[in-house]
Amino acid sequence: MLEAAACLSSRGFYFQEVVSLKLLIKGKKMSISTLSYSLSQRLVHWVMAALILFNLLFADDMHKLWRVVRTGGSPSTDQIAAANLHAYVGIAVLCLAIVRLVLRLALGAPEAPAEEPPLSRLAAKIAHATFYLLFFAMPLSGIAAYYFGVRSAADLHADPMKVLMWVLIVGHVAAVLVHQFYWKTALVQRMTRG
Repeated sequence: MLEAAACLSSRGFYFQEVVSLKLLIKGKKMSISTLSYSLSQRLVHWVMAALILFNLLFADDMHKLWRVVRTGGSPSTDQIAAANLHAYVGIAVLCLAIVRLVLRLALGAPEAPAEEPPLSRLAAKIAHATFYLLFFAMPLSGIAAYYFGVRSAADLHADPMKVLMWVLIVGHVAAVLVHQFYWKTALVQRMTRG
């Protein structure tokens, strides 16, 4: 089994990425799962995390621009540049979300650690699904607001979606810390070292 995985890995599949590979051995289906995410999945994860945090932390310039435009004023070139940067970072997040989804569908994900209780597994699945929803909904609502002037999209983007993203990030970090220090699983290594 491991020889088949190493062979596939050396032929273009990512190293340590024989994810959910189905083998027929003695007429029985067997599955080989990786213990970590692929290098490409880890890179996309961390780049997206940095871009999302940047946009969450530096969204005030976009709000300032909206206030100036709504009151009939003329935004400064700095305000326009900052708002454009926020928009371009959001578009980059959307593009990376597409790449991330394709990688997830193609390569899968490691199984949850055995030490994780069933309720926590369910919470993790719901949180990850909500993350993926927001990876698409936030940039698309931002595009609708900024480029097409859809006020309701701006309200959703700036308030409930932003708050939900912060809640998910805090919950995600807390869950990682629980895995690392309470359950003592190798969860952190799956997204850092591989």
